[in-house]
Amino acid sequence: MVTLAHHTIFRPRASYARSIGVAAVSAAIWAAVGTSRAADTPAPSPDKLDRITEFFNHEIASGKLPGAVVLIQQHGKPVYLKCFGVQDVATMAPMTPDTIFALHSMTKPITSFAAMMLIEAGKMSLSDPASKFISGFADVKVGVAADGAAALKLVPADRPITIADLLRQTSGITYQYIGGKLIMKAYSESGLFNGRYDNKTFADRIAKLPLARQPGTLWRYGHSTDVIGRIIEIVSGQTLYQFEKQHLFDPLGMTSTKFVLDDAGERARMAEPLPGDTILKDAETERRAHPEWESGGGGLVSSLTDYARFAQMLLNGGQLDGKRYLGPAAFKTMTSDHVGADSGVARDYYYFPGDGFGYGYGLAVRTDPGNARPPPPGSIGELKWDSGSGTYFGVDPNLDMIYILLEQTQNERARIVPAFKKLVYDAFGKDN
Repeated sequence: MVTLAHHTIFRPRASYARSIGVAAVSAAIWAAVGTSRAADTPAPSPDKLDRITEFFNHEIASGKLPGAVVLIQQHGKPVYLKCFGVQDVATMAPMTPDTIFALHSMTKPITSFAAMMLIEAGKMSLSDPASKFISGFADVKVGVAADGAAALKLVPADRPITIADLLRQTSGITYQYIGGKLIMKAYSESGLFNGRYDNKTFADRIAKLPLARQPGTLWRYGHSTDVIGRIIEIVSGQTLYQFEKQHLFDPLGMTSTKFVLDDAGERARMAEPLPGDTILKDAETERRAHPEWESGGGGLVSSLTDYARFAQMLLNGGQLDGKRYLGPAAFKTMTSDHVGADSGVARDYYYFPGDGFGYGYGLAVRTDPGNARPPPPGSIGELKWDSGSGTYFGVDPNLDMIYILLEQTQNERARIVPAFKKLVYDAFGKDN
């Protein structure tokens, strides 16, 4: 299995609503501020928006990128929408707002939102152990690599993995390319990706693997959201796609967001990486070879038109076009930092939210300016996530703005994404 380095309707239960009553008040204030901001928030400078155009035109002309689509939307209306280059150098079909992109890890916010809908409905809770739904997690072990040891020492977990751990990436479940050599070896030799596997098979397999750390002790990117996808299936009695289609995609009008493209017309709209972008090409080949696996952590494809609907709903605090998808209290819980200084969660080199960001449930949230000087661009309270395929989005309540970049590049994303974000915030004259 080829993988990408990162950098993927209900009534709230009364007891849940009481347990986060303070969050509900905060969410109400957050929403009120957001709706009253249009008159006093800065508008982007047209001249500085032109710099975004110049940047991507240069990327296309220099052959570093086949194409991209970019949206900046403020107060619910596009202030910048451009399509660059082609979606596939083999066909030379031009990029459009309806071009379909493999989201990879930008799938995670959607799956996490779906899980929060079930939590709000009282179908499961943040404190539930994963073993309540997947029995294999009842006897999970942690792999400890002693100095000079040729094999992992397996020790019992100090406590069960919870739903909250899975949502905030503190379960100890990792990716096969992140962590110590012996953990990576255990993953690579496990047969995790052998043959055919749906969410049930995948979750059962990964439950047998050693955790990289004790639950709740380290932010460690991994297959946690894939396990959440399986739990959504168990709780809802539907496949992950069926649940998300019924409760999110269809109501939001996200007609091109799915795990498997249905027909030749849809497949002709698919963006492809450059032939030399071999890591992403191989990862896409593997993803498409397993249509039976609805990966909640990285399996969705979508378009700019679709993802803008989801992002705008987040900006609106969980509602869009008069329909509420998540109550204010649950939304505030999802978008608050749960790995901060008082959480007991450590960070290391692989802390992908980045400088100045905490992490909620499926989303990074800006908590402070960060340590860099000058600080990274953005706003306190900003939400964001990205992926190994170069897709990236942000939600900024302070500017009443969303921004989305869809591209397909693993080779260039580490350079393009931060450059793009700086150009966005430069256009608004806002540094932090």
